[in-house]
This record gives sequence, C-alpha cells and structure tokens, in this order.
Amino acid sequence: MNWDQVAGKWKEIKGQARQKWGDITDDDFDRAAGKRDEIVGLVQQRYGRTKEEAEREVDDFFGRV
Repeated sequence: MNWDQVAGKWKEIKGQARQKWGDITDDDFDRAAGKRDEIVGLVQQRYGRTKEEAEREVDDFFGRV
C-alpha cells in the first residue's frame, strides 16, 4: 500500500496501527494522520528505535496492511 492510500484510509488503518504500537496515543495517531514521517517519529520516540529501525518497522507494517 502506498502512502497516499494509507492517508486516505487512515481511519480504517489507525486501529490496526494502535494495536501494533499501543504506547502511541490516539491523539498522536490523529495528528500523524497517516503521514509516514510522523508515524516513524512516533515509533522512534516511544520505543527508542533508531530512525532506520523505525522506518523499517513502519514500512513493514504498512506494507502488510
């Protein structure tokens, strides 16, 4: 799924992302609104990942959604 599709279907996908990354709040996900860089930053911040690790994790997850 490309990032335009993710942004367009964000309300549907957000629940799945919330299950994967439970430490990220609904408000944080609402502000991210399906934007890759925002989600990567949240994963990086909340889970202590490097930028590369967070990018890989986010891309893997959204590639399967």
